[in-house]
Formats: sequence, C-alpha cells, structure tokens
Amino acid sequence: MGELKRHQPSMSIDEQVENLKTLGLVISDEDYARHILNDISYFRLIKAYSLGFKAKNGDYDEGVTFEQIVELYLFNANFRQITFAEIEKIEVNVRCRIANYFAETYGVLGYMNPENFVDEEYHRSFLEDIEEEVGRNSKAPFVKNFRTNYEGGDLPIYALVEVFSFGTLSKFYKNMKNTDKKAVAKSFGIGYTYLESWLESISYVRNICAHYGRLYNAKLSKTPILYKEYSQQGIGNNRMFGVLLCMRHILLHDKHWNLYVDQIEALIEKYEKVDVRTMGFTDNWKELLEIG
Repeated sequence: MGELKRHQPSMSIDEQVENLKTLGLVISDEDYARHILNDISYFRLIKAYSLGFKAKNGDYDEGVTFEQIVELYLFNANFRQITFAEIEKIEVNVRCRIANYFAETYGVLGYMNPENFVDEEYHRSFLEDIEEEVGRNSKAPFVKNFRTNYEGGDLPIYALVEVFSFGTLSKFYKNMKNTDKKAVAKSFGIGYTYLESWLESISYVRNICAHYGRLYNAKLSKTPILYKEYSQQGIGNNRMFGVLLCMRHILLHDKHWNLYVDQIEALIEKYEKVDVRTMGFTDNWKELLEIG
C-alpha cells in the first residue's frame, strides 16, 4: 500500500476558478463561473462531470470550456428528474401486484410466515428491516390505525408495502417462491428471472436519482439481465440505456411512456455537447425505446 494522500486545503470560490484555469479549462465568463460554483459544489460539478475531458490528475483537453461541464450537469439533472418519475410508476405498480397476489395466496399477514418464502434467514432479516421501516413511519395515520385498532397491531401486506423502500420491495420479491415470482412476473408479461434482476437494478438507479447522483457516463454496479435481442446488438447492461430497455418492458402498457422517450430526445437536442453513447445509447435508441 502506497503512502496515503493528505487532504487538500479549502479553496475560496475565486481560488476554485483560478485552479480550473491553471488546469487548462476555458472560462470566458468568470462571474458566471463564480455564480455556478456558489450554487453547485466544486466536488459535485467538477469532479463528476470532468470525466472524459481530462486525464486523471492531468490538465483539461484543449478547448474544453466551463460551460460544457455545466451543460453535462444540467442534462443529467433533467434526465434524472424525468427518469425518476417513470421509476415511481414501476414502484407503485410492483407494490400493488405483489401485495394483491401475496394477500390472495397466503392471507394478509402471510408475509410473517417464513414457510411462505425460500430462505428463512433472509426472511428474518426482512422482518427486522420492516420493523425499522414501520417505526420510521409510525406517525402515518394508516400505520397508527392498524397498530392501535387491530389485533396484534400488525400491518396487512397491502398496507405494509406502502412503507417498503424500493430496495426492500426488491428483496421481498427475490425471496418469494419461484411459483409465486412467476405469477407476479406473468402479470407484466416478463420471465421472473428477468423481473427479479430488473427490480434490483432499477432500485439501484432509483437511489442514484433520490440522492441527486450521476447517471450520465456512469457505470452501474447493479446490472440487469438483458434480453438476448439486446445483448446480440452489443448493448451493454452496465450503462443507463440497458436499464431503460428493462423499464420499457415493465411499462409496456403505459400510454405515457412514449412521451418520456420524447422528453429524452428533447434533452439531447437541447444540450448539444452531451454524448449519450457514454450512457450506452445506440444510433437507433429511440426506435428501441418507443412502444407501438
């Protein structure tokens, strides 16, 4: 292990601007740069969106401007916001279908029985997770109602899923029996191994969105299993476009999906410096994403 680095001293906004100029970044309007760096931290903006514009620990490529970096940031912010809205639809749909199926098959409190799941240890961990999540939502009127007015104070599955995080929802589905997974996945017209993989990956992307993270030019650590028709075209599963293809299949009957695709196209046209190939987009990306 090499020698550990020392933290760099803090820089004022003016010093940040001068540092960027020293590294070869073109800043034509210093007042604009100061304004941006006063609203968006140097770490969030420069460190994340300089990727591809400079060698690691080196100077910027010739001609790279401050405005280019800001443009990537703004594209990412807008793309993240519209994508989060689509993920919300998936989250609501999946909660509903899992809860409906599980209640009909095992009863409204069937989630408490480890015999209704594959892995007993995984189920025990799940019960601990939901106890914490119910506790965090203890002041919600519907939680108070069930805890106060019902025998045992337990929440029925159709109410419990409303306090699940998307991650917990994904874990719940993952631990269901294969026959049960198949039944839920069939309602989406998807194989259960695909849906299980997709939910885990979409949950990961959702967390990036919720924490204002970067989807542009980002390699995803939770990757979905893609249909062969996509992988045979050279589409990777560790970039955002692969996840969008999965979302498309889950929302196949959503009449508003194509409006989302149009929004993506509008963003690409608005931010000309954006290269969506770094997100895995193909030349025929719109054709692949559109429904109908």
